[in-house]
Amino acid sequence: MSDMRKRAAIDPEGTLRLLDETAKTAGEWLAALPEREVKATASVEELREALGGALNEESEPASDVVRNFARAAERGLVASPGPRYFGFVTGGALPASLAADWLASAWDQNAVLFVSSPAASVAEEVVASWLLDLLGLPADASVGLVTGCQMANFTCLAAARHEVLRRAGWDVEADGLCGAPRITVVAGEEAHATLHVALRMLGLGERNVLPIPADEQGRMIPSALKEALENVSGPLIVCLQAGNVNSGAFDPCAELVPLAKAKGAWVHVDGAFGLWGALLPELAAHTEGIGLADSWATDAHKWLNVPYDSGIAVVRNEVAHRASMTLKAPYYIAAPGAVRDPSQWVPESSRRARVFPLYCALRSLGKNGLREMIARNCAQARLMASLLAEDPGIRILNDVVLNQVLVRFVPSHGGDADAFTRRVTAAVQEEGTCWAGGSVWKGMAAMRISVSNWSTTDTDIRRSAAAIRSVLSTLCF
Repeated sequence: MSDMRKRAAIDPEGTLRLLDETAKTAGEWLAALPEREVKATASVEELREALGGALNEESEPASDVVRNFARAAERGLVASPGPRYFGFVTGGALPASLAADWLASAWDQNAVLFVSSPAASVAEEVVASWLLDLLGLPADASVGLVTGCQMANFTCLAAARHEVLRRAGWDVEADGLCGAPRITVVAGEEAHATLHVALRMLGLGERNVLPIPADEQGRMIPSALKEALENVSGPLIVCLQAGNVNSGAFDPCAELVPLAKAKGAWVHVDGAFGLWGALLPELAAHTEGIGLADSWATDAHKWLNVPYDSGIAVVRNEVAHRASMTLKAPYYIAAPGAVRDPSQWVPESSRRARVFPLYCALRSLGKNGLREMIARNCAQARLMASLLAEDPGIRILNDVVLNQVLVRFVPSHGGDADAFTRRVTAAVQEEGTCWAGGSVWKGMAAMRISVSNWSTTDTDIRRSAAAIRSVLSTLCF
């Protein structure tokens, strides 16, 4: 028996002591989030020194390993779960979702089949029904829980590929793409990068995408789609967007979906964070028509504020969804009746029971709490934009319709505004009060502020805006 197994056998309480100590360490991290600098404070060289070295020959006590690891890694952590992290549309972790995530690790369920975890299977059924109700999507649509919107797009587009080729008399799962009818994929010129990665993985290719011009806010132009589709025939997939990753704008689905459907297209909506705008009546003019699509992809680790990783794929056509994802193996025996085998709706086989934190997040918020959180973050984005716009050296580049604020900095002494914007963005990140990422919008350098954390307060917004303006004034003079 190894030393590690001997220790476990003679010290059955050791694991509980280790978990208690680790919970204390985690609690100290969470308690410090509201006031700590948002940036990581260790250099890459310091982290390599702290974490590196040769792997030990002999086993070490688990308590020593975890304690030393936490100490070595702490300065390399970004306070992304905190209230002033505005990068990459990153949510935090609601208390209920964090606690449920710990349970998911302790329970260590493989959510592949009903028989491997009945609790995960039924929880997925329940959460799927809640999600469809919240988003106003068809009650009989199928739902898969994946790692993030990248794989949600992949899953939905796999179903789309199956169906448009099936209509053309081709079985892509059995016969592949060699010799298959050509699929035309249409997407806006502002489509998110993950959509293109999904198309690459599906063998449809980036260069084969027919790009449609977008307006000044990044919304696909209906007349441009109509013109582009006039010369398209055969299998067709049209990809729309709910929540542009820079501007937060929505493609006008109420106009675009009927144009695509008239050509027999499968319509997919990439709504990584913007899909949740469907909960707010005040955004109805922007979200109208989204429910007319055939598939929808979104994230839960963004605006639902569950721990990474958690994404959601929704498909109107359950048969197409199942056909594109079904696991086939000699040891696999389908669950009887209407019981859900979770892996039959996603690309993964062995998979974490990520439904547990999602279930608890939704329960803890309720419908009204979720609506309130999304509405509050949208109002905070508008507050941030208004506070920054008071400075003559700051330009707001987008209409703040959701939770995204695009900022450009103009040097008072003249010069290259792109270089200056990148310089200010880097200085804001280094200053540490808040963190916002750099981006490019319509060929211009910009700073992108994304407000999507449950714990962000108006005070955090005001404090962050003041810090940004203070950094700008330092660099201007």
